[in-house]
Amino acid sequence: MFAELRTLIAVSRWGTFSRAGERVGLTQAAVSGQMKRLEEQLGFSLFERTGRSARLNVAGLRTVERARAILASLEALGDPEECSAAGLGTLRIGAISSLQAPLLARALGPLSRAYPGLALQVVPGLGLNLLDQVDSGELDLAVMIRPPFDLPAELAWDLLARDRYSLIAPAALASEDWRGVLTAQPFLRYDRLSFGGRQVDRFIRSLPFPVTLSIEVPVQSMVTMVESGLGVALVPLAEERQPLPPGVVALPLPGVDLARETGVVRPRGHRLSAVIDNLVEILREVSAAP
Repeated sequence: MFAELRTLIAVSRWGTFSRAGERVGLTQAAVSGQMKRLEEQLGFSLFERTGRSARLNVAGLRTVERARAILASLEALGDPEECSAAGLGTLRIGAISSLQAPLLARALGPLSRAYPGLALQVVPGLGLNLLDQVDSGELDLAVMIRPPFDLPAELAWDLLARDRYSLIAPAALASEDWRGVLTAQPFLRYDRLSFGGRQVDRFIRSLPFPVTLSIEVPVQSMVTMVESGLGVALVPLAEERQPLPPGVVALPLPGVDLARETGVVRPRGHRLSAVIDNLVEILREVSAAP
C-alpha cells in the first residue's frame, strides 16, 4: 500500500493523474489503477469523478494527510537508535551532483559540530526527483537549482546564490565575441533532465542565429570537454571559482540576463526547522566564500 499512498500524495500535489504520473514515473493509466486499488483496500471513495476528471473529495483530502504521517513514520524507523534518543534523528539532505563537492561538502562539517547528536544522510539526484522526494517526506530538504515553476504552498525556497552564466571556450578565441563563437563552434549541451539544462536549452532555442548542438554532458564535466577541444559551453560563474586550465577562457555575455539560482527547498513547519535554518546560513557563508 505504501506505493499507492506515495502516488496519492503526488496526485494531491500535482492536481491530475497525468501530471502526478510524470513526477513518479507512471503512466496515467497506472496512476488510475493504483488509486482504484487503494480505494478498494480502504473501502471508500477518494475522488469525485466527473467525466475524465477526478478531484479529491473530503475523505480523500483526509487520507492524504494521514498518508503523509504514515510515510513520515515509516522513514523515522531508519533513524539510528542513539540519535533518536537524543531527540534529533537523521537529517536527510538531497543535493544535485554539481553542488555536492563545491558547496554541501564544506557545510556539513560545521553543521555536525553544531549538532553532534544529529545523523546526516546525503542523497544525490536530479532536481525534479529531489523536489518530489522533499514533497513526499522522503527528504528533509534539497540543495538544488530553482525550478522554472512555482513551488507548492507547503514548500519554502531559501536562496543561496545567483550566478551568471558565461561561455567557456578555447583560449585562442579569447578576443572573439560570444555570439560569433557560439555560431562557429560545436555547443556542448547541459544535461536537459536537470533544471539548469532546461534553462540553458530554452536560452539556446531563443537565439536568432543557428547553434550546432554537440555532446550532452553534466555541467561539472564541461571544462574538461572544452579543454579537450570538443566545443564550447555555457556554465554558471560559480563553476569557475577554481582556476580554469590554461587552454580555456570564460567569455562574458554582456546584455544577457542568464543566471542560475541555487538554494534550499524544504517543507514549512518541519520538526528540524531550527537545524535547517542553521544549515542554510552555513551554506550561504560557503557560497559567498572564495
